[in-house]
Amino acid sequence: MVKVGIIGLGKMGLSHYSIINAHEDVEVVGVCDSNGYVLDVLHKYTGVEIFSDFEKMLDSRGVQAAVISTPSRLHAPMVRACLERGIHVFCEKPFCLDPADSLALAELAKEKGLVCQVGYHNRFVGAFGEVKRLLDAEAIGRVTHVLAEAYGPVVLKPKGTTWRSQKDEGGGALYDYAAHPLDLLTWYFGRPDSVSGTILGHVFSTETEDEVFTTIDWGRGMSGQLSVSWSDESQRKMTTKITIWGTNGRINVDRQECQVYLRDATEAPNGYVAGWNVRYTTELTGEVDFYVRGEEYSAQLDAWVRRIGDGEVDGIGDFSDATVTDQLLSAIRHGDSGQVRPILAGDASPSQIPARGWLARLRERRRTRRLNTTGRKA
Repeated sequence: MVKVGIIGLGKMGLSHYSIINAHEDVEVVGVCDSNGYVLDVLHKYTGVEIFSDFEKMLDSRGVQAAVISTPSRLHAPMVRACLERGIHVFCEKPFCLDPADSLALAELAKEKGLVCQVGYHNRFVGAFGEVKRLLDAEAIGRVTHVLAEAYGPVVLKPKGTTWRSQKDEGGGALYDYAAHPLDLLTWYFGRPDSVSGTILGHVFSTETEDEVFTTIDWGRGMSGQLSVSWSDESQRKMTTKITIWGTNGRINVDRQECQVYLRDATEAPNGYVAGWNVRYTTELTGEVDFYVRGEEYSAQLDAWVRRIGDGEVDGIGDFSDATVTDQLLSAIRHGDSGQVRPILAGDASPSQIPARGWLARLRERRRTRRLNTTGRKA
């Protein structure tokens, strides 16, 4: 049983709390937030121990693992406080606003043998995972170009100051929205060589951008475009889409489905044919034990808890993976119009764990549980 503390009880923090509190291998021993009303309500209706000082919670409740869902500016110091105490960490995205912090914390976690993960939930969406499988199989040949898009109705009028609208607190549309498709790109293709032609556009916000457009280059004849807006009221909620062109075909993917056109299906996985193929998330995603917002949110936390139990330090979406995404975000933010520079030579590269490995292991665990005559925990 892993003793978990929750730090930050906003929208994502409450979602993570409800999911992980239902996990059979977890005991939530404390929650921490600066909002006394939220703490009082949770304590009243759940009995969970509450704290306004996260370090006091870490030191007094025997916390073995922590979920951090606070404004982005606070991630680095809070993660470090956990790691220095030998505590495993799940941190909401983006990992850190400064990639130097990202690399230092990734190295510290590795040095201490701690299991860490960043909340890039799209890596646990079946359709996006299928793309990774197809790319690893070189089903569409050599990739020549990619278009990454994310649109949604977050900022639709001038607003007062919130942590999301402050560049140094949340990072704006770049870190809050563009981070998701960019993380998929680094998962699929690794760290790019350069970015150029960046436009950080304002629609309603004054302190930070509402739109992000840029050109990305990986060398080896492969380029990409990023197009993001969180001020798009034509969308009911956030929509992330990736389009990939290769010498043998094309992939269109969003959360719902993966559309694949193949000139030749010789290198494709079983079941794919020449011409158009469609795979739906519903057929690519396994059941989860507890559903709140989407299977991917439960799956990512289950993967983290499982890795803790298995002592599996390296894993999908770990701190090393997130560091590469942070470096790309920083290059776009600062308009380097040049190299996406590693902070140190030999920096970590994206995880080589197969995209669907977590799903296979989750299904195997469930089969084992069903065969266990002692039954599961109530």
